[in-house]
Amino acid sequence: MHILDTDTITHLHAGNLKVVDNLKKLDDSDLRITIITKIELLRGRFEFLLKASDRFQLLRAQNLLYRTEELLSQIPVIGIDEKSAIQFEQLRNMKIYKKIGRTDILIASISLANRAVLVTRNLKHFQQITRIISY
Repeated sequence: MHILDTDTITHLHAGNLKVVDNLKKLDDSDLRITIITKIELLRGRFEFLLKASDRFQLLRAQNLLYRTEELLSQIPVIGIDEKSAIQFEQLRNMKIYKKIGRTDILIASISLANRAVLVTRNLKHFQQITRIISY
């Protein structure tokens, strides 16, 4: 199983050909995202819509929200279960990871608990925590 990090799914949604090509090369077609990534994507779309300054931005923001919802409906979402919650507590309490953001630790915890490979460009935060593939 491969879990797409928020940056990966964002680039995929934008049509980044490098991301598309690299995902096609994976030996495992089981692609998923975490509940954290879903929250991050939707939160960004909601904020964009609520902060739109004119009718053009409002319409664009709404369109992007709908496109994102459509994309999310096609990708399985992995939630937080007992194993990932325990993993989160362990990682959060390790001094080496204190500078890593809470959302990245949550994504790493879900990846570790599910023995998945995380697909991300964010090597700085994830390289020491979980198995990753960078694109």
